[in-house]
Amino acid sequence: GSVNGLSVVMLGDYSFGVPMRVTARTHAGDKGLLSIDREVELSGPIHDKGVLILQSCLVSLFAHQAPLALEASLVFEQEYNGVEGDSASCAELYALFSSLSGLPIQQGIAVTGAVNQHGDVLPVGGVNEKINGYFKTCQRHGLDGHQGVLIPALNRRHLMLDAAVVQAVAQERFHIYCVAHASEGAELLMGTPFCSDTLAGGAYAPGSILALADKRLQAYRRACQRASEAPEPRHKTTHGAKPQN
Repeated sequence: GSVNGLSVVMLGDYSFGVPMRVTARTHAGDKGLLSIDREVELSGPIHDKGVLILQSCLVSLFAHQAPLALEASLVFEQEYNGVEGDSASCAELYALFSSLSGLPIQQGIAVTGAVNQHGDVLPVGGVNEKINGYFKTCQRHGLDGHQGVLIPALNRRHLMLDAAVVQAVAQERFHIYCVAHASEGAELLMGTPFCSDTLAGGAYAPGSILALADKRLQAYRRACQRASEAPEPRHKTTHGAKPQN
């Protein structure tokens, strides 16, 4: 439920990229997807639109057999100046997949990219600043060959990176992964097949990301059903008691 997103900070004529932690928590319920930043009015309308698109993605993947019995929360950790844009949609979706499936995400790879209702990864702005900024962060901590960024494939032709980044990529000390669909990024980050195809009865292939997530959602449904079927507790009444002032 935790992934490194990428954002762009603009100060006058200068802009630079910084990593930003995105986390998700999921549990049984019926309120759907909740953005904490939206609830406290720290997000703009484009970001809020992206969160609603994520809700539609989850419905299309997991509500083909029964309605979602899910309450999930998303938040940009330690973000106090507001969030706008939909370039964190992929990172938020991967955080949700991780929380539902129980599979950890590789923390050395940072993510940027928008996503539509079909899971297609869409291009975003500031991709060069984001990559250069994250590379400098990794460089300060020491490049170990496992760090990199995941970007939309449609942004590949926009790349104009610092020479140090190009050299590190050529030496395989830093990596740039380009994906066209959210399933590709999920497999890369979690090291597990995504499996978008359903088997007989609408089930996903065992051991896949979607199968593990669906298993958790089925447990949520059963928990909600038990809660709705449980009898209401009876309140004891004391007969003959006098009211007190």
